[in-house]
Amino acid sequence: MSVAPDEMKRVIPGYYAAWARADRAAVEAYVGDPFSFTSPYDDHIDRDEYFRRCWPNAGGQESFDVQHVLPDGRDGALVLYEAVMKNGKRIRNVEHMRFAGDRLRSVEVFFGLGPGEAVTTPDRW
Repeated sequence: MSVAPDEMKRVIPGYYAAWARADRAAVEAYVGDPFSFTSPYDDHIDRDEYFRRCWPNAGGQESFDVQHVLPDGRDGALVLYEAVMKNGKRIRNVEHMRFAGDRLRSVEVFFGLGPGEAVTTPDRW
């Protein structure tokens, strides 16, 4: 069973809200196994490595504003969001999320900048 486009539009914001709350149990419930995560700093890392590398950043966001969820017509969606970090910085990213059933099987993130923000790296968020 694949996630329907309307369901993606409901599920995806919950994933980001769980990150902002640093609710690991909730995030783990969204992330399938096997899982792959890719970013400019991570090349198709697996679920365990994803949590090892990325989880320390959880809760650093004041909020996520999911601006667009564009289903790709297959098993995923492109997601555009803007996050306000607790230090006041804004980031604006696009992620391609793919599902296996109702759980994420991969996320590929493309980093962007918030309005008026200068280039930075995750360790400076």
